[in-house]
Amino acid sequence: MDRQYWERIAPNYNEEIFDVLQNDKSGKIIHAIETAASKDKTVMDIGCAIGKWIPLLATAFKYVVATDISAINLDIAKERCKDYPNVDYQRMDMSAYSLTVTPCDVAVCINAILTDNLKKRINFFQSLDLCLNKGGSLILVVPSLESKLYANIIANRWNVDEENKEKIASEEKAYALAKNIKQGVTDIDNVPTKHYLKEELELLLKLEGFTVDCVEKINYTWKTEFHNPPKWLDEPYPWDWMCVAQKD
Repeated sequence: MDRQYWERIAPNYNEEIFDVLQNDKSGKIIHAIETAASKDKTVMDIGCAIGKWIPLLATAFKYVVATDISAINLDIAKERCKDYPNVDYQRMDMSAYSLTVTPCDVAVCINAILTDNLKKRINFFQSLDLCLNKGGSLILVVPSLESKLYANIIANRWNVDEENKEKIASEEKAYALAKNIKQGVTDIDNVPTKHYLKEELELLLKLEGFTVDCVEKINYTWKTEFHNPPKWLDEPYPWDWMCVAQKD
């Protein structure tokens, strides 16, 4: 997932990318944002994409810095959110080796650290520290590796969506899948995507100078995983991890 990837899918973002805001029926992410919010605080939307979270942030905070790696995403976000004058749009690559950024009081990062490239992920996590003032709050959402493996086990055990399963085209692809899973990288629609263990996420943030307040499941319905989920399939539902942390 590099800049070219995000520029290519930007015009069809709604069809291509899972909508966390729409599917978080529990409202846990919104609650975490509202808890951290103040009209005296600034907030950075890291990986804002086409701006789905900007209306909430712009009304809850004094000022919003909306960043994304894709210039096309930012243009779409500007048009969608033109009624909010307290938003500054900046193209920013959080995985770059050097980054110039004005820190904010709060940072929100919703499913943006997805690259299968380890060095880029390391840079991204290190950049989170630069985005926040001392004592600032981070609200981070990432895909759950536990959830992905759980869904795969169910799919294989009960042949769920058998006709829609992605086929492994070659030995090289099979080798790549096996190698990637050791790093928590597993495909979403044939795109290698980083997923995180709960303990891994806590460790990564602690190493970058954050105190982790909580890690919670953001549950979705089984229709987000399967075209035809069995009627008997209920809890535990598939989930992402949401982490709330403070910069030391």
